[in-house]
Amino acid sequence: MELTLLGTGTPEGLPRPDCPCAACATSLGENARAATALLVDGTLLLDLTPGAAFAAARAGHSLGGVRQVLLSHPHDGPAVEVPAGLPQPGRVPDGRELALLTGHRVRAVPMDAPGTGYAVTGPDGQRLLYLPPGAAPAGLETNGDTYAMVLADVVGRPDGLAKLRAVGAVGPTTDVIAVHLDHDVPPGPELRRRLAAAGARAVPDGTTLDVGVYEDVPDVPRRTLVLGGARSGKSVEAERRLEAFPDVLYVATGGSRNGDTEWASRVSAHRERRPGSWRTTETCDLVPLLAESGPPLLIDCLSLWLTDTMDSVNAWDDAEWAGGGERALRARVEELTTAVRNTRRTVVAVSNEVGSGIVPATASGRRYRDELGRLNAGFAAECEHVLLVVAGQALPLRG
Repeated sequence: MELTLLGTGTPEGLPRPDCPCAACATSLGENARAATALLVDGTLLLDLTPGAAFAAARAGHSLGGVRQVLLSHPHDGPAVEVPAGLPQPGRVPDGRELALLTGHRVRAVPMDAPGTGYAVTGPDGQRLLYLPPGAAPAGLETNGDTYAMVLADVVGRPDGLAKLRAVGAVGPTTDVIAVHLDHDVPPGPELRRRLAAAGARAVPDGTTLDVGVYEDVPDVPRRTLVLGGARSGKSVEAERRLEAFPDVLYVATGGSRNGDTEWASRVSAHRERRPGSWRTTETCDLVPLLAESGPPLLIDCLSLWLTDTMDSVNAWDDAEWAGGGERALRARVEELTTAVRNTRRTVVAVSNEVGSGIVPATASGRRYRDELGRLNAGFAAECEHVLLVVAGQALPLRG
């Protein structure tokens, strides 16, 4: 089954008309995107958008062979003109299946927002799933069927991808293509980086893909370290890297700090950001978690783990430090980094980058700064991806 993406943007397109934002200002050339429309084997058109005939011609195709036009989402504004020779657009009712004379079967998938998703099975048996903008599948059941390709609003609704993964509809070889792209993420490297972390990719308008060919499916990094200063956005970045995956275990190393209202406010803000399907555990005992099999871990954060560990070896006392505390701390850090090296779980860890700030005034403060720098370096050495977040912008250091 062959698929040509006549457009990959939102219904407004990218750049949006008269939008002065930075993302729209840089959405030029191959980063410019028309409204999403898909041409399947030259016979089935999913979503009719303005200029579809010209878009097909630019991609080396014609709409002359199209026998069915299906709409996935309500179109605002004036009705789109139907090019001469095309059948009138229609919509398949939720749960119903349409069999085409070309050998394609199209099943309408219910959504949790206005619109209709379409599961298309080609004459060769390959299966693709196309979802409308701002929507995720509703009422999914585990049936063991995995799609060869999924085209969805990955940036706007990453939880939809998580739902598909949870029921096995998206597997390691599923080619996830991001469509309905808007100006929420700057185009180019930043968009590619965010999508790759979710196991997805974007392609330019006019791209033709063979459904079932998965050589270009990005490998999701198993271990990632996210560094940053206070309020840099490092925790948001770490959470974003796992929001397209189900059953994440959030490991909070800071505890509840009973009576500290400011800390309680921080913890509450973090919880409200996280998907409802994630679980939370409060512990600094990270090694057993890394040794177990299970869903992805989000560890927030290593700097608080270090504080707890230094407390346990009484590293703040100079005599204790010299008498064995330093050796004990080094052993604990080595145990942690070895566990990271050997883990089979997907891990995203957060830590503070404090080495570029003011030199602490106390010996214990300088000791903590130095040990955190060593911990970060040791942990980063075991990770495929390392990011430094500055002013909300993630700078790749590795991967």
